[in-house]
Amino acid sequence: MKFYGQIGFAITPSEPDEQGLCNPVITERDYYGDVNRAVRRWDQGQKINDDIDISNEISIISDPFVTQNIPWIKYVKWNGIAWKVSSVE
Repeated sequence: MKFYGQIGFAITPSEPDEQGLCNPVITERDYYGDVNRAVRRWDQGQKINDDIDISNEISIISDPFVTQNIPWIKYVKWNGIAWKVSSVE
């Protein structure tokens, strides 16, 4: 399955703001790629509603910005929803 969406980076500015804080700034960039895996697992524990675990794997066509800012990737927007990134390879 093909992927097109935004990747959100939380980049800390090098200069502090008026209050002396260096709060991260979210920068979104558009990328193309592939959805290599889309896995959903339901956990039927001792609850009324099941828990769901979603593990998707998305590969993108990289550029110098991604290469320099890999540690700051926070989320991927896919199908209109921002998904938290838990690992980058």
